[in-house]
Amino acid sequence: MVTRRVVKLTEFGSPQVLSIVTEELASPMPGEVRVRQTAIGFNFIDIYQRKGIYPLPLPTGLGFEAAGVVEAVGSGVTHIQSGDRVAYMNAGVGAYADRRNVPADKLVALPDTVSDEAAATLLFKGMTAQYLLRKTHAVQAGEVLLVHSAAGGVGQILTRWATALGATVFGTTGSPGKRETALAAGCVDVIDLNDPEWPDAFLRASGGRKARVVYDAIGKDTLIKSLDCAAPFGLVVCYGASSGKAPAVDPELLNKKGCLFLTRPSVFPHNADPATFRANAADVFEAIAQGHVSVDIGGRFRLDDIVEAHVAAEERRFGGALLIAP
Repeated sequence: MVTRRVVKLTEFGSPQVLSIVTEELASPMPGEVRVRQTAIGFNFIDIYQRKGIYPLPLPTGLGFEAAGVVEAVGSGVTHIQSGDRVAYMNAGVGAYADRRNVPADKLVALPDTVSDEAAATLLFKGMTAQYLLRKTHAVQAGEVLLVHSAAGGVGQILTRWATALGATVFGTTGSPGKRETALAAGCVDVIDLNDPEWPDAFLRASGGRKARVVYDAIGKDTLIKSLDCAAPFGLVVCYGASSGKAPAVDPELLNKKGCLFLTRPSVFPHNADPATFRANAADVFEAIAQGHVSVDIGGRFRLDDIVEAHVAAEERRFGGALLIAP
């Protein structure tokens, strides 16, 4: 056995409910490996789970993605060896730790072209963008897209990758200070969500052309108005809820707004099968190598500063991704 430091959640609430404990970590079970984690990713779903918006059985860990080095291998594992650089994003909660036992089929080997920091900040977000751009809708050159929170971690990746595919991307932000970040990611224009008439502002910016797809990670505050931005027979993708749970939508409203399609997908079902996960990860790594996928690291925190990381994220102090180092 070895000891590890891990973040625990024993009650839902503010960032202050998070604590760090030291505990023994058993040897890897058959089919598992022990990973010494070097970089841990932060995602808004971590906040939703901490608050109980997406409740977890308590007590629990938090965090879905990390990168590191394999320290020990359980029996039956043949495709991963000690010393291998690996990453994961679908091994269940508990990534906020300096060491962790992970099922081997949830790990992907990192190519030399992808650093640990890049993997920890890009894998979850990149895999999210991958299914949104490839599976939820196969983005084509010439299509108009509207990406909410375009200066955020997923928003930047969506924008850059969609632009590389030939789409025209308009973005939104809730902070004028993030406008330049969204433009640098490839948005042709950026709409300020503080304007209550932001759908009209989008239509003015696009010359009256509505979006083939609206990617909405905000939820409660934007979903209904997002319907006004989609072209007839267009698609509104509600894939997050940073402002709160999205409201229920009467199907008849979709009819009245232009026979729209509305979906609420998730990254995990798209990567539940190990072979599919590895193939999708390879797609992300190739996009990184080609320069289509990258993200600014807006803030770096130590594991000891996990409370401050959550506070900073909720206050939206940083554009781009947050990185946690053990």
